[in-house]
Amino acid sequence: MQELGAVRKALEAGGLDAPLSRLMRGDPAARRRRVAGLLDGFRSSFGAGEDTPVTLCSAPGRTEICGNHTDHQRGNVLAAAVDLDMLACAAPNGSNVIRFQSEGWPLVEVALDSLEPREEERESTAALVRGMAAQAAARGYPIAGFDAYAVSDVLPGSGLSSSAACEVLLGVIENHLFCRDELTPVAIAQMGQQAENRYFGKQSGLMDQTASSVGGAVAIDFADPAEPVVRSIAVDLNVLGYALCIVDSGASHASLTGEYDSIPREMGAVAAFFGKTVLREVEEADVLRSLPDLRRAVGDRAVLRALHFFSDDRRVQGEADALVRGDMETFLSLVRQSGRSSWEQLQDITPTGAVKEQAMAVALTAAERVLDGRGACRIHGGGFAGTLQAFVPLDGLEAFRTQVEQLLGDGCCHVLNFRSAGGTVLLP
Repeated sequence: MQELGAVRKALEAGGLDAPLSRLMRGDPAARRRRVAGLLDGFRSSFGAGEDTPVTLCSAPGRTEICGNHTDHQRGNVLAAAVDLDMLACAAPNGSNVIRFQSEGWPLVEVALDSLEPREEERESTAALVRGMAAQAAARGYPIAGFDAYAVSDVLPGSGLSSSAACEVLLGVIENHLFCRDELTPVAIAQMGQQAENRYFGKQSGLMDQTASSVGGAVAIDFADPAEPVVRSIAVDLNVLGYALCIVDSGASHASLTGEYDSIPREMGAVAAFFGKTVLREVEEADVLRSLPDLRRAVGDRAVLRALHFFSDDRRVQGEADALVRGDMETFLSLVRQSGRSSWEQLQDITPTGAVKEQAMAVALTAAERVLDGRGACRIHGGGFAGTLQAFVPLDGLEAFRTQVEQLLGDGCCHVLNFRSAGGTVLLP
């Protein structure tokens, strides 16, 4: 750790330009201003002096490329960290209380005298703070109080998984301050999943946290959740002639926990029909052979969602291999197939019963019309609202952004890059 004043001087002298350039977008001056604001926020929020030893930590958002709702069934996913992140300045505070201040939000204070889940904290940042501390303590580490001030450009409700970025950020801070940096990126991801499932109350899989924590483009096999197999893929979309765009549909998914929970619940009902826990343990051929009885037992939507699992699980390997080969034609074809499967079988485009407002369906239709057969687009993340993902030819990028924003609103199209680093300590 370094004193706050020394960090500020190094920042002003350009000493942090190189590590910051690998983590976040913008020109060097913009990155310096962001970090300077972070340091000022930490000092004013917690009364810190220029001699206070601090650390800087970052955790990226993530983009799901293939494997829509396959992770919680112990399937395969393809995802990547992106160059939008949560960035924090943190320091031990000598107490038994974690104080977490995210810019623009109320201060969260969590006393560590009890690390059990609290009903009144469900679906709150306090739940994630308590949950991550509990997971580190359960691994035998002496977690104590600390102060953290965070800024984020990972938009909440955007499908870029701001919650996973927050969990990974807290895990990176705790790992550095109290765990001797012994926790692996996968271990931090697993801690984040437990915090989100047991404390926050959202039954997410492990993809979001793993992609954020590990970084880069990764194909992940969750056959054994305790030991997921992570395959890193070196890919530069710009070299392949494409840009990644995340397009905001105009509707937040922040209040759709029930819709998300219905997907693993219904997939689980299909698995249970065969005496199994998750669909990874079920043979697709058995589902098809048992279709009449299965439909009566669990309902048609559950059956269709299970069939989506099997097809999208297979597509992950195909997309990953195509990226390794630089075969964009095959990759884009599979992206389109995945998107169509999410719309028709998984049915995570429109919330149940929604008629007047179908923002994601409108956004996908608009993007497909603008692409006009080039590139590909699909639902992004959990679905129902939030954002879509588009792979756009570089020679048509500006036209795509202009036309999509004319149809869906100014500023809705975000051009991103993959980020090679996952959860990171900037200052040892």
